Amino acid sequence: MNAECTQCGEEFPLSKAVLFDGIGAFPETAKLMRDQMTNDLNLRIEDLRKRKISAGTGAEKKAIEVGLGKIIEKIVPAHKDFATQICDCRPLFEPIDMVVFNGLSRGAIKTITFMEIKTGKSKLNAHQKAVKDAVTNHRVDFKVV
Repeated sequence: MNAECTQCGEEFPLSKAVLFDGIGAFPETAKLMRDQMTNDLNLRIEDLRKRKISAGTGAEKKAIEVGLGKIIEKIVPAHKDFATQICDCRPLFEPIDMVVFNGLSRGAIKTITFMEIKTGKSKLNAHQKAVKDAVTNHRVDFKVV
């Protein structure tokens, strides 16, 4: 009679297998295998615990940064050193923070600027890059509906 190894899928004679029913003494080769499997499992559990802690810390930090950025982008136009007239700004917030109609408050729009406000080392996301590319490549339209 042959059996198939659950690890590698190869057949082998049952006469070479270590069989036990759980009633008698645990065979030494089975103890070694159990100990190895228990050790591997404990290492994986410890690795998962470390990953969970670091993921939680990283996610929490990122959430705070994103939340702070959302607040800053809403109040920065009111800052005294903001170089644009606040009355020329129209907030969008998504995907771009605001559109600035430069000169609107004086009755003559000279340029229109799509403005994204970033803090720290944050970068444009995919949607913001797409807007930037559309503007840079002159793919901007005006429609009256």
